This record gives sequence, C-alpha cells and structure tokens, in this order.
Amino acid sequence: MSIGNSDTGFILAPYDKEPGTWLQGKEQSITYKTASVGDVAEVLKAIPEMHSRNLIQSILDRISNKDYLALVAYSGQKPVGCKLGYAMDEANFYSWLGGVIPEHRGQGIAQPLLNQQEAWATQQGYRHIHVKSMNQYPAMLTMLIKNGYQICGYEDKGSVEESKVCFVKRVVVAE
Repeated sequence: MSIGNSDTGFILAPYDKEPGTWLQGKEQSITYKTASVGDVAEVLKAIPEMHSRNLIQSILDRISNKDYLALVAYSGQKPVGCKLGYAMDEANFYSWLGGVIPEHRGQGIAQPLLNQQEAWATQQGYRHIHVKSMNQYPAMLTMLIKNGYQICGYEDKGSVEESKVCFVKRVVVAE
C-alpha cells in the first residue's frame, strides 16, 4: 500500500489523506505529522552528524517506487525531529533516516517518532522493522535495545565508529 508519492516527495496520512497531528509531546508542545521529503531534509540538514550534500535527491533516489513513511516532529512551525523509512519487501520495513536537532535532544522527541513508525508498519502488515546504527550514536543504540530491537548483524566499514550495527524487531506475528 503506497501512501507516498515518491515523484513529488510528499506523503499522505494513512487515514485522512492530509498531513495531520498524531501525538502531542508530554513536556512541551511538540506535534508529530506525516511530512514531505523536503521537511525531513530540513531536519537532517540541521543535524551535524548527517551528511547533507544532495540530500533531497539521495532520499528520492532511495525511496523511488517504494512505499514509505516520512514523519516530522514540530516545535510550533519548526521541524525539530524526523524519521523516514521504506518498504524493503512485503514483510520488511527499513527505518532508514532519523534524528533530532541538537537543541531539542533529550526531550523525548525520538521515542514518539519510533512509536508511530512501528504502529504504522504494524498496520501496513510488515512483520519486521530493520534499522542500522553506529557505535558513535549510543543514545540510538540504547533506544533501539530498550524498544525490543535485537542485534542481527554488523557491517564493517573500516573503523569501529563508522561500522554499522544491524537490528531487527518483529512487529507482527507471522501467520
């Protein structure tokens, strides 16, 4: 089921076909919405760890002809966090890019993004969510483990910092 138009990069909410509010942050006014690839790229460009050269085009190239979900957390009108994932196949969803801009970290913004992505993937019938992270991102590694993701592999990139730890989580019991 496609809810995004990867030609334009815009994504539609699964229920009302309009970007909409799904959650409100507990400690602050944070709104979580489906969003455009442009909004995701805006957040990623504000994250120093991300490489932002040709970001929008590389995102569009990766999600072209795939079902995908783009979520953005907003503080007022400002995008402050995001999560972008796409279908690997009918049973597997890949949580590809995400993060929170530095001045909004530690405020619980990433967890609702993860929760909504998992809920959406479950509703779409995916059985597993896959994600990769690196040792240089201990907060992400911890969040994945706390949320039931299991280590399933390792990609050696030549250094401990750049190598990737692969995770998987079963979200729908196989029939």
